[in-house]
Amino acid sequence: MPPSSADAAKELMRLANQIAYHNRLYHADDAPEISDQEFDALVRRNAELEAAYPELVRPDSPSAAVGHDVASSPLSKVQHEVRMMSLDNAFSDEEVAEFVARVRRFLALPDDAPLAFTAEDKIDGLSCSLRYEHGRLVRASTRGDGQVGEDVTPNVASISDIPQQLAGSPPDLFEIRGEVYMARADFAALNAAQEATGGKLFANPRNAAAGSLRQKDAAVTAQRPLKFWAHGWGATSAMPGQTQAEIVDRFREWGIPVSPLFRCCDTLTDMFAHYETIGAARDSLAYEIDGVVFKVNRLDYQARLGFVAKAPRWAIARKFPAERAETTLEQIDIQVGRTGKLTPVGRLAPVLVGGVTVTNVTLHNRDEIARLGVRPGDRVVVQRAGDVIPQVVENLTREMQRNAYIFPDICPECGSEAVAEDGEVDVRCTGGLVCPAQRTERLKHFVSRGALDIEGLGEKTIDQFFALGWLESPADIYRLKDRREAILALEGWQDKSVDKLLEAVESKRAPDAARLLFGLGIRHVGAVTARDLMKRFEDLPALRDLALKAKSGDEEAAAELSAIDGIGPAVVAALGDFFHETHNIAVWDDLLTEVRPPPYVVETQQSPVTGKTVVFTGKLETMSRDEAKAQAERLGAKAAGTVSAKTDLVVAGPGAGSKLKKAADLGIEVIDEAAWAEIVAAAG
Repeated sequence: MPPSSADAAKELMRLANQIAYHNRLYHADDAPEISDQEFDALVRRNAELEAAYPELVRPDSPSAAVGHDVASSPLSKVQHEVRMMSLDNAFSDEEVAEFVARVRRFLALPDDAPLAFTAEDKIDGLSCSLRYEHGRLVRASTRGDGQVGEDVTPNVASISDIPQQLAGSPPDLFEIRGEVYMARADFAALNAAQEATGGKLFANPRNAAAGSLRQKDAAVTAQRPLKFWAHGWGATSAMPGQTQAEIVDRFREWGIPVSPLFRCCDTLTDMFAHYETIGAARDSLAYEIDGVVFKVNRLDYQARLGFVAKAPRWAIARKFPAERAETTLEQIDIQVGRTGKLTPVGRLAPVLVGGVTVTNVTLHNRDEIARLGVRPGDRVVVQRAGDVIPQVVENLTREMQRNAYIFPDICPECGSEAVAEDGEVDVRCTGGLVCPAQRTERLKHFVSRGALDIEGLGEKTIDQFFALGWLESPADIYRLKDRREAILALEGWQDKSVDKLLEAVESKRAPDAARLLFGLGIRHVGAVTARDLMKRFEDLPALRDLALKAKSGDEEAAAELSAIDGIGPAVVAALGDFFHETHNIAVWDDLLTEVRPPPYVVETQQSPVTGKTVVFTGKLETMSRDEAKAQAERLGAKAAGTVSAKTDLVVAGPGAGSKLKKAADLGIEVIDEAAWAEIVAAAG
């Protein structure tokens, strides 16, 4: 059973902090505490949760950031002209089929309309962008965080697969993007040589390739057996083809290697078949792969589909099945999250699964424990779903006589009663803000990178200040300036570190309203939902007033909230519940005496509909409703689902009914789909 939304939000916060921490150790301090593969597992776990809970994606999401921050890299920085994106993942044929159906829906294509995809093996390497001007290589860069990468031009000079001059007649400017990798045999030989000389051993070929390419000394890279193949492109002065397959053909003509298993698939059946073909050949390939990438073949379709926060809508990576292993469940611990949820965590005898040592596994909730029948001492089968998520899939000693595990009905942190509300499987502590786990976790969430992002106020510091009675609520953070001398008297604090912390706090006196809303930890209000809400409301008091009206039974207020794209009944109820509680209002009012968030501003493309509310009704014949809404948002408009006095424009297609009538009654401007297309085209 998947984790609840609140549980997923907590884990996403923890993952964001962990990944940022290990990124800093690796890139800034050169003192990593975990292996590269373990770090990759954290990043992939984050991506899996975000795929399951898109409404919880954080502003500081490692997936949204695509790669890693290169601020501390010793290599020169490169600003990518076209952002280097990541890929969404699929873990079953059903998910691939849904991806294809989603593409058809977005493009408004009937089931029998031709829709071809390309398929190629997903090599496990390091992304690299090669910028060619007039056919000559002028710069090579890593992906970095997707917007800024590292300049590795001297390093790629020794990679024989990468030509310094392209053959044929490429466009005046063309950025070729692909993967730098290391073959299995070359990886084994490199590690053998490293061991013989007492050098660092690499965990896998991907890490060896990444470490070799990002060397400050290009002479070291030149000694490493690196290879390259292309799978995409960035900035270009002209497109030498109209399909993905045609561009790949140009790569071959220019002398750039591409996947030998690349092919076109005209049907879903073809896609499944080629996935099986590549999977069967996986162990015999000279290089490591971890899946198959499918892309919409037509480039005009790719342009229409566009991108989400971290990935294109027109591509997906179908990952290979998870690996499994047996181990012993040694104990079950209960963790209390910031929403009071009691989460059981299984402590395992260490076991290697898919190249990563697994010691912990989430058991989600009491129903999952009952379903598996697990107890401390059981032998269990563990897998990493999508090669990432540790989970128990089977209890091998279920039938052995042993007392069943009794899920606690008392909070282990504060002793308050722990109950499950009607219709919910999650057991939650009823202690609320009297529970130290919830109070400290909420404070940690408030200062996390996705929320207020107050540097220097980490988990240990919050725990310490909380124990001293200095931090009871978010507003207390802004009163730390009055405790400067007391902080300075603590072990490990010096003038510089105290001043740096207090400066970081003071810099967040006028925080982004969406981040502040997310930082409050309201159930079901993730980072994306917070942004969606603030796009509609200029300031937080306006949101609070409408939420309270909805809570009191005002149907029009509830409808106005529900009309916001991405906001459903659960969010409306959660907002009402939060602002209805006296202690929450006290925390809220206290906080607003310390901070002054400016009016929320949405950066959008200027157009005749910027700042207006648009409603689409009837049948749209040239695009799907989703595509139309995406266009409206890009133009700075709000796409609403209902017509009201606040509606500025209605785009009506054939079959428009009650919404069109209501628009006429209210005197709202109505245009057809062709007129809307002209607005979009004029805006560029």
